[in-house]
Amino acid sequence: MPKHNLIDYMEKRDFRYTKEPQGRIKKQISEHPIFVIQKHAASHLHYDLRLQINGVLVSWAIPKGPALIESEKRLAIQTEDHPLQYANFEGTIPERNYGAGTVKIWDKGTFFNIKEKNGKPVPLEECLKQGQLEIFFEGKKMNGAYALIKTKMSGKDQWLLLKMKQ
Repeated sequence: MPKHNLIDYMEKRDFRYTKEPQGRIKKQISEHPIFVIQKHAASHLHYDLRLQINGVLVSWAIPKGPALIESEKRLAIQTEDHPLQYANFEGTIPERNYGAGTVKIWDKGTFFNIKEKNGKPVPLEECLKQGQLEIFFEGKKMNGAYALIKTKMSGKDQWLLLKMKQ
């Protein structure tokens, strides 16, 4: 089972200069985990998808933005886990800091796991380990069933995000 932690997140940031939350791992309190998509104007404009799983925001950078049309595929590159507090973060990360640029919330809401095996939900941790998540987003812009599928391409952290047919 993948172990989530915030070590990579903490090591990449100097909190004397950035207003990003330091955060900590939190136990799952809500029955409905949250997601956030942040538009990040860093060295290259991209969107960051973050899913609440086991007390952290498991994160992917999506260079061309989320898929909004059925069967549309988007590259999603898994990045370091972020603290749950990051779901509310908007602001400018100063130059010469990791991820320098403006971060704005593009969409936010809840999601639920729709991946099943033998009629029972597959835990999200197991889905991550297997490299295939199937989730239903309940947001203002992201609404409906989506799949995140780990690719066998050269990069070990490369996934595809696609909107599933309803």
